[in-house]
Amino acid sequence: MILQALVHYYEMLLERGEIVDQGWANVGVTFVLCLNERGELEQVIDARVETDFGKKKRLVPQKMVLPAPVKRSSGIKSNFLCDNATYMLGADIKGKPEHSVKCFSSCAELHRKILADVESPEAEAIRRFFDSWQPENAAEHPCIVPVWNELVNGGNLVFMVNGRYVHEIPEIKRVWRRFSSENKEGANIICLVTGEEAPIARLHPIIKGLANAQSSGASLVSFNAPAFCSFQREQGFNAPTSEYAAFAYTTVLNRLLADKEHVFRLGDDLTIVFWAENADDAYRSFYGSCLSDESPTYSSDEIRSMIKGLASGKSVQFNEENLDPEQPFYILGLSPNAARVSVRFFLRNSFGEFIRNMDEHQERLKIVKSEFDTNQTISLWRLLNETVNQNSKNKSPSPELAGEVLKAVLMNTRYPSTLLNSITLRIRADRKINRVRAAAIKAFYLKNPNKDVPKEVLTVSLNESSTNIPYALGQLFSVYEQIQQAANPKLNATIKDKYFNSASATPAVVFAILGNLASKHLHVIKREKPGLAAMFEHQIGELSLIIGESFPPRMNLPQQGAFQLGYYHRNVERYIKKENKTDE
Repeated sequence: MILQALVHYYEMLLERGEIVDQGWANVGVTFVLCLNERGELEQVIDARVETDFGKKKRLVPQKMVLPAPVKRSSGIKSNFLCDNATYMLGADIKGKPEHSVKCFSSCAELHRKILADVESPEAEAIRRFFDSWQPENAAEHPCIVPVWNELVNGGNLVFMVNGRYVHEIPEIKRVWRRFSSENKEGANIICLVTGEEAPIARLHPIIKGLANAQSSGASLVSFNAPAFCSFQREQGFNAPTSEYAAFAYTTVLNRLLADKEHVFRLGDDLTIVFWAENADDAYRSFYGSCLSDESPTYSSDEIRSMIKGLASGKSVQFNEENLDPEQPFYILGLSPNAARVSVRFFLRNSFGEFIRNMDEHQERLKIVKSEFDTNQTISLWRLLNETVNQNSKNKSPSPELAGEVLKAVLMNTRYPSTLLNSITLRIRADRKINRVRAAAIKAFYLKNPNKDVPKEVLTVSLNESSTNIPYALGQLFSVYEQIQQAANPKLNATIKDKYFNSASATPAVVFAILGNLASKHLHVIKREKPGLAAMFEHQIGELSLIIGESFPPRMNLPQQGAFQLGYYHRNVERYIKKENKTDE
């Protein structure tokens, strides 16, 4: 299913001329070897282009559409019209002159074979070059000496004859297309992806651009041990995939991974790519804006309005394109695994359904916030950050947790219990209940119902009519903390720093102590602010009616969640009132 979807995407792009055909690839080129019609090297041109890297500029290889390079793991295999200096010039880079000569000979033989019957000045120049070039003297050639240091650092070289790139000449393009289609190593078998009989790929092209994968690339489909094989079949013949399908899916997947604006990374190693079945980039751009909460052309309110429209089944205009909520959409999560690519998840749904699931997730996360918090929504990255100690060396969330949470959001299923456990551990560690943590608790119990956390406490703002005891205890703790701060304005630490965890777990033990402290603090407040003291006493009285004469001896994890929400709701209400007074 994954390969079929990618091949279909490739074919849609190919119809539009937006992607390279089989046998061709986008390759980085460092230098151009300029030949005359006699095959003599007249000049070496630096093909690199200047690119911004932060505040600095660097020279990087120029991308060109060239004959697809072979997959080299060992041995000597030459590429056509584009290769490194060892193959194209026989340059001894690694101190192995005999090996360099063999590489050059292989390259020369390949070019003679492919260009043997091509009657053009450019093909003749290439043949003469390989006939006359002396690899043992490469480093001493007048055109090579000035760029020798750059050549030995690697990089690809291409040919130019009389000012024309050889790989762009129609006659040579045709002969390469014929050669690449006729010279397949695999036997003809029914392809599992296309259903057609075709040469089967023994090795699939590599995938590049995956976060934390090997820089040389990794394989999505591979068999490298007897335990993975059956019926004495080796490598790719265990899952027959045609040369065409292997080329198509790897080409388009590499294209998706190279598009940094539409690649979403979560945690250390989870890379997410997505695409619409009709290959319209507007869907990818809009979905990327939803994931990152940013858009270069639209405000957050405009994006939210479009999300609401798509979630309700209406088409919307985005970047002058019409987005159809019924358009099939794919989301693929990948992680590196040694020299291979691991598929974390693959989801297919209508575009509108994916948007609706994300919108419902944001609705569950809605919770009252301070006016100083300017973020309208809580991004997935911000949510997962709250599961990690930000003072630790590694501040990235667990990749397993990140993948499970994202999958739950996209499929609108129950959140993993590890999300709640991680948030709770952070609360216990630093005794802080901020907007994101409170929202996570609220969203978790809305999607994962529990009788000890009724819906009356899972509200956006403070529910003063709730009779839930743990929720009331959380509010009471907040009132006690406010009393302490009013009596001792310069206090650096409050009862929260010492008693919060025990108060939420064993209220009967702690609240008696807190009540006595609050009484002493109220006596201090009454002397200077009797009205404020009366307000606090009124709040304590209302909450005491809900709690009753005795406190619960213990509270389980869900009840502690209700306690934490009560504390947060009461605290934010206090800050909102302060901000409103300041504004007045």
